[in-house]
Amino acid sequence: MPHVDASKSGTRPLDHITVVSLEHAIAAPFCTRQLADLGARVIKVERPGSGDFARAYDQRARGLSSHFVWVNRSKESLALDLKEPTHLAALKALLGKADVLVQNLAPGATARMGLDATTLRALHPRLIVCDISGYGNDGPYRDKKAYDLLIQSEAGYLSVTGTAEQPSKSGNSIADIAAGMYAYSNILSALLQRDKTGQGSHIDVSMLEALTEWMGFPMYYAMDGATPPPRNAAAHATIYPYGPFQVGAQLGTQGEHIGTVMLGLQNEREWVLFCEHVLLQPTLASDLRFENNALRNDNRLALQAIILDTFAPLTLAQVTERLDRATIANARMNTMADLWAHPQLQARERWAQVASPAGTLPALLPPGRQSAFDYRMDPIPQVGEHTESILHELGLQL
Repeated sequence: MPHVDASKSGTRPLDHITVVSLEHAIAAPFCTRQLADLGARVIKVERPGSGDFARAYDQRARGLSSHFVWVNRSKESLALDLKEPTHLAALKALLGKADVLVQNLAPGATARMGLDATTLRALHPRLIVCDISGYGNDGPYRDKKAYDLLIQSEAGYLSVTGTAEQPSKSGNSIADIAAGMYAYSNILSALLQRDKTGQGSHIDVSMLEALTEWMGFPMYYAMDGATPPPRNAAAHATIYPYGPFQVGAQLGTQGEHIGTVMLGLQNEREWVLFCEHVLLQPTLASDLRFENNALRNDNRLALQAIILDTFAPLTLAQVTERLDRATIANARMNTMADLWAHPQLQARERWAQVASPAGTLPALLPPGRQSAFDYRMDPIPQVGEHTESILHELGLQL
C-alpha cells in the first residue's frame, strides 16, 4: 500500500465536478476514469442488465473483464433504458445538474435523443459536452464505424509497425487511449475556461486525429512523398544500434543467463563508448562503415553480426554490466508477470487496492506523484449499483 502523507489536503481538484458519461468500450471510459482519479463524481449510464459491453470482453481479472476493471474504478453506475421516455427524462434531469457530459455512442445517437451539444448547451449554458468518435462530427467519414484496430490502420500506424513482411497492431488499444487522453485534457481546459467566462463548451475529439498527432515523426520523415520509415519489428526504424539483441547464443543453457537485451544509442559519444566498453573493439568507432548514425543504419546487418558475435558467449548479466558501465541505455524485455512485480514500481509504492464485485484488486496509481492530494481509488461498480440512490437525489422513481 502507498504511504499516506498526512500533510496532503483532504480535497481533490475536481471534487466539485459532476460528470455524466454515456460510454462504452475504452476511449470515453478511460477519459472519465482520469477525471474520477482527480475527484470528479462520474455517473456512468449503462444498459440495464448487461451494462457496458466491455464488461463481457473477457473474465481474466478474477472473473471480471480486464478492459472494464482498468478504466471504470471510482464511478457510479446508473442503469437506464434510454428508449423508455421516463428513463430518458431522468437522464435529462440529471444533466441539468451536471458539469460535463462525455459520450462515445454511435454517430447521431445523442442527436436522436435530444442530447446533442447544440440542444443541451442551449438549455444549460455552463455544460461542457465532449463527443468522442472515430472520425469526428462532420466530414465524409463521420458515419463510419470505428474500432481501435481500424483507426490504427487508417492513421498509418500499421504501415510503420511490425516486420518487413507483416504489419502489426499495437498490443494495447492505442487509438482509444489517445482519444481518451485528448478528451481528458480538453475537458480540463474547458473547465478552466469556464471559470473565466462562465460558459461551457462543445469538444469534438476523433480517434483518427488523436492517433494522427502521435504519428508526427513518421509523417514528417516521409514528407513530400519521401520514403517512409521501414518496419523493423522491435528495432528502431532509423537509429542503429537501437533495439533487441540476442545474448548467450553459445552458452547452451536456459533461464536468466540467456535471452534478449534491449539497448539504444542516441549519439556519436555513446557510439564510441559502446565500441570501447561493450564490444571491446575501440577501433570499430572509426570504421568508415559506422562513423555516423546514417552509415550505421545503412550497414546495420554488418554491425548486427558484430554485436551478436560479441554477445553470444556472454550472459545477460555480463552484457547488462558492460552497458551500464558504458552508460548505454538498456532495458529488460519484460513479460506481464515481470511488470506486475517490477521492482521500480514496488520501490515507488505505485500500487494501491480497489474494491470490485470480484473482491479487492490491485490498481496502479495514476502516473504522476502529487504532493497536494491523494488520487481517488474507489470501487469498480456493478451494473446499476447506484441507480436507486441517484434517482432518489433527483426526486424520481422509475
